[in-house]
Amino acid sequence: MEKKSAPRKQAGSKPDRAKLDRLVAEATKERAARAQGYREQALKIYPWVCTRCGRQFDRSNLFELTVHHKDHDHDNNPADGSNWELLCRYCHDNEHSRYIDELAADGRVITHDADETTTHKPFADLKKMLKADKT
Repeated sequence: MEKKSAPRKQAGSKPDRAKLDRLVAEATKERAARAQGYREQALKIYPWVCTRCGRQFDRSNLFELTVHHKDHDHDNNPADGSNWELLCRYCHDNEHSRYIDELAADGRVITHDADETTTHKPFADLKKMLKADKT
């Protein structure tokens, strides 16, 4: 039977797993609460129909209907719903793909706050690690 090895750790680093778990749990909870708030509002304001393809929804398939932020800013949630539109999951994916393609064509890149503050680079020394495994 093949022995499984533990994941490699960077020299001198000891991640505080409990702290990381708490941070991830808090961020996930806050995101879900924020999304639930504007989703519930949008579902009260608008008919349960995809704005793009016209597919109609009821309680049995409502989970497939998403709230799309027209300006792509998930923190811009005016109470009147003017930045939202309801899209089915397929039209929503298509909208975001088109947006990413548009940015790429203009030479722009999407950045997220998390990416700018992330310090752990798991593959930074990959070449060195692969060399070490060969010897």
